Amino acid sequence: MVRTSVGYAGGTTAAPTYRRIGDHTETFQIEFDPSLIPYQRLLDVFWESHSPTSRSWSTQYKAVVFFHNEEQKRLAMESKDRESLQRKAKIRTEILPFTGFTIAEDYHQKYYLRKERDLMREFERMYPSAHDFVRSTAAARVNGYLGGNGASEKVKAQLSLLGISAEGQHTLLEIFNARKGR
Repeated sequence: MVRTSVGYAGGTTAAPTYRRIGDHTETFQIEFDPSLIPYQRLLDVFWESHSPTSRSWSTQYKAVVFFHNEEQKRLAMESKDRESLQRKAKIRTEILPFTGFTIAEDYHQKYYLRKERDLMREFERMYPSAHDFVRSTAAARVNGYLGGNGASEKVKAQLSLLGISAEGQHTLLEIFNARKGR
């Protein structure tokens, strides 16, 4: 994963915002290197991280995969069919063509990182521009680790590459291990 951002997609409302979302869905965008993580693995994580048999109670919060090309569409549909067989239930998650993405307001970006004030201060020093912060691979990775995502060995191997202080590295590892139940 290179970087992530949250925003709005799938609707027709011009320039959606959190307060004026219209017919868009809150979503996240992942930029990834397919030589390092295949699209299929991203789909696996997606299916593991939500309840695809539950009906969405609004357009704003519906579960959806937006595909960018025919290969992604094929893989997404195959993974949806697999989920249906495994769960022995109808999958309500939608598979739709990507029609555009509007990045959400700055305060919505990197949710877990923003909750950790000391780590966030370090990132504010490294990335005084909100745009650069959102586009930062390091911020995306730290946010994911703070959410309890990733393998412990990988997190430890990445610590010195993230640009944060030794104290920040210790804090990150402590929170990661607590979220993983270690």
